[in-house]
Amino acid sequence: MLRLSLAAIAAALALAATAGAAPPSLLTPGAWKATAPDVYSVAFDTTKGTFVVTVHRAWAPKGADRFYNLVRAKFYDGDKFFRAVKGFVVQFGINPSPEVSSAWVNAAIKDDPVKRSNTIGTITYADAGPNSRTTQVFINLGKNAFLDKQGFAPFGTVTKGMDVVKKLYEGYGEKPTGDQELIYGQGNSFLKKNFPKLDGVVGARLVASH
Repeated sequence: MLRLSLAAIAAALALAATAGAAPPSLLTPGAWKATAPDVYSVAFDTTKGTFVVTVHRAWAPKGADRFYNLVRAKFYDGDKFFRAVKGFVVQFGINPSPEVSSAWVNAAIKDDPVKRSNTIGTITYADAGPNSRTTQVFINLGKNAFLDKQGFAPFGTVTKGMDVVKKLYEGYGEKPTGDQELIYGQGNSFLKKNFPKLDGVVGARLVASH
């Protein structure tokens, strides 16, 4: 399920207590509106190694700009790969802090037209329907061209370390995906308690602009 239930997520966040102080910069999505370079690369240092994503703004400009700003804001640092399904996708993008998730859950960007297919290694946003993309993304592990007609627009591709992506822990399958309300409401504390083997992002950093 690459469509998200925003109503359930919003309800969970409304009940969530703030678990520690989040960096102030991450609590103001409106402050992160820089235009991305035409092409740029991001290195994801993970618990299984490093992989690099190269983003092409021409493929999906709104998605590329949002991703650029999320990386600059350090949004993905500490995120867990809560969904890893062999031959399908690896998904991440729920911040470790419920306070940060609450700030971003309604900061949606408009859709981009689909210009590239969801081939192996491409990276794309999950969403809750039209014009609802926020922070969750997935990397295609299979030939998922059927997602193209559903409006899922890739904005980049893994150009180094796809072997690392394929090694991210898949043992839980879809199970954590069904608990997204709890992940949003409790952050990484929920995942560490209930799905302790999940891999995560140690840090994400811009490594090149072309």
